[in-house]
Amino acid sequence: MFGLGATTLALIVLAMLSAGGIAYALLFDRVQDEKTTEKRLTRLLDPGKVVEERATAGRRRSIQDAFKEFEAKQEALDKRNKKPPLAIRLSQAGLDWNRRTFLFFSIGLAVATGLLVLIISGNPLVAFGGGVIGFLGLPSWLVDKMRKRRQKAFLEELPTAVDLIVRGIRSGLPLGDCLRMVATETKEPVKGEFRQIIEAQHLGVPVGEACLKLYERMPVQEANFFGIVIAIQQKAGGNLSEALSNLSKVLRDRKRMKAKITAMSMEAKSSAAIIGSLPIVVAGLVYLTSPSYIMLLFKTNAGNVIVIGGLLYMLLGIMVMKKMIDFDF
Repeated sequence: MFGLGATTLALIVLAMLSAGGIAYALLFDRVQDEKTTEKRLTRLLDPGKVVEERATAGRRRSIQDAFKEFEAKQEALDKRNKKPPLAIRLSQAGLDWNRRTFLFFSIGLAVATGLLVLIISGNPLVAFGGGVIGFLGLPSWLVDKMRKRRQKAFLEELPTAVDLIVRGIRSGLPLGDCLRMVATETKEPVKGEFRQIIEAQHLGVPVGEACLKLYERMPVQEANFFGIVIAIQQKAGGNLSEALSNLSKVLRDRKRMKAKITAMSMEAKSSAAIIGSLPIVVAGLVYLTSPSYIMLLFKTNAGNVIVIGGLLYMLLGIMVMKKMIDFDF
């Protein structure tokens, strides 16, 4: 009895599904024709809406094409910015040096470092090692330090420059005049970078491409955001003041987040500084109390090996701690 009821129920379900499938097959074309007729009536009754939809679709395609082009350029720039050539690094540091000037600076720094180590240790071999470090390591470290300091100053001033452009556009000024205003009324290095944008425009470079080149000279994401916004607006149109206003808000939010992360990581940085400076402090105290005891490290070959090994291990530990507390934004 139970088997008969289940069979009957299955047949009823199959009959309902079959009826539904037949009805869908018969009425599908009619429903599609009604939708097509409704769309045609809408286009006839409201042609302005159709034009607006086509313009929106065309603008969307333009933005998509622009993004694809920017992504290709972005990959190439990111690869180059990971290991930029010496000339680009010097330019990003705000130095107008050439390779020869940098070479002379490195030689002078190597000589000064070698003489200082020779005076302290009295060992020519240790002095030679100090000179090598002064020639190969210190110049690059100083240039990278100047690059980071210049990038930090640029990020501090960029939101103000963007707000200045937004106010100028809303007051009716063209974009070129707003860029000139930034190039004359803001602080360095934003002032100098926007001056190069103006000079590129005078040479015939479109304003979008000139703004995109800002990321090549100042490899920070905020400069990349600014160049992309300007370039997309030049290609696809749109409300530039609103886009730049949103960009200014994003820049200030990123700045606030960086400050928050820096504040939260200060404890770890302080601990790393104490641990890194502790051996030097202890060595200085031992030298003040028992100079003859610690000078064995500098006057004997075995002591020199111990000092070099200790310095290398300290450098390795400092690099590990720096990697642990360093955050990429």
